[in-house]
Amino acid sequence: MIDGLRNVIERPRSALREFLRTESAGGIVLMVAAVAALVVANSPFADAYFAALKTYVGPLSLGHWINDGLMAIFFLLVGLEVKRELLDGQLSTWDRRILPGAAAAGGMIVPALIFAAFNIGDAETIRGWAIPSATDIAFALGVLTLLGPRVPVSLKVFLTAVAIIDDLGAIVIIALFYTAELNLTALGAAVLLIAVLYGFNRFGIRSLWPYIIVGAGVWAAMLLSGVHATLAGVAVALTIPLTPAPGHVDDEHSPLHRLEHAIAGWVAFAIVPIFGFANAGLSFTNVTTEMLVSPIVIGIALGLFIGKQIGVFGVIHALKALRLADYPVHASALQVYGVALLCGIGFTMSLFIGGLSYASDIYLDEVKLGVLGGSLLSGILGAAVLSVARREQST
Repeated sequence: MIDGLRNVIERPRSALREFLRTESAGGIVLMVAAVAALVVANSPFADAYFAALKTYVGPLSLGHWINDGLMAIFFLLVGLEVKRELLDGQLSTWDRRILPGAAAAGGMIVPALIFAAFNIGDAETIRGWAIPSATDIAFALGVLTLLGPRVPVSLKVFLTAVAIIDDLGAIVIIALFYTAELNLTALGAAVLLIAVLYGFNRFGIRSLWPYIIVGAGVWAAMLLSGVHATLAGVAVALTIPLTPAPGHVDDEHSPLHRLEHAIAGWVAFAIVPIFGFANAGLSFTNVTTEMLVSPIVIGIALGLFIGKQIGVFGVIHALKALRLADYPVHASALQVYGVALLCGIGFTMSLFIGGLSYASDIYLDEVKLGVLGGSLLSGILGAAVLSVARREQST
């Protein structure tokens, strides 16, 4: 990573194409990591696997270093992508934001309502209402990649935009609803350091190292403050300059693009797969009939599988009927429905929010079961629908 940060990585002709390529390939690696976690969790190495995650390395367990430390870099990348797309990308104008923005909103609200319907009477389990609201962009784009040319590029761009807005919504939810008791001193230190980063931006500092060094301090202060430490990544990302360095007319030399390209590969091929391997491990010996029909499992699985397709496709169809928006270019209604199904793949962010919602190992196993079940159903049916849609267009 150090070498990547030292060098200016030139942006290819289409940053979006490169982004889609990285996310798609990363999604395939993430699938492998998830399967590996399930295999290990149900092998003779299961006890060592679970014990290793609870082993303390310094002040935190290995699991916390992954979820609170490495995932801060994931959230840094998410923040960079959100800022770039809003200021200089596919979401830079309101007319481009309407369709994916409304679809993402529907795709977050309906799954949350479905989960709440199954857990409304339990003050403990209802805390997981946001788990099925998230879409895993890497996994979803990975499925699209496996389908090859069956899907028009416009749909891949649309799915990316929906997932990015979805991630932004998840960030807001985490900040508002999954914050522990606040340590005001530590929180004040984090705010002060963020103000320093903002000052770097305003005074035209283009070297990344000052942002990285102070950003590490923001993460440490957030960790102590009670606000989830990964949000430090988003806060730091928003202060990284997007404007080009002096003497350059294009934005490939901007600090934001340099940092984004330096860490994108690490996030896609190392950090997110490590997170997936550490969090997807579910021992099937612990799965009981009662667990399969528990409100958490049913709420998450149906939220992802039913809620996402209703929320995403329902909003898109309504906007088209009202002539407020149209389907992505060269995409049929059936293809849009297939992509709406893929939005029900909610692996990374759903597991992450699940870890924030519950401390009980039993509940966490139910979260894994619900996320894996709902995501698998969404991925299989989404891929099938898109395959059928492509054949219909060809005839």
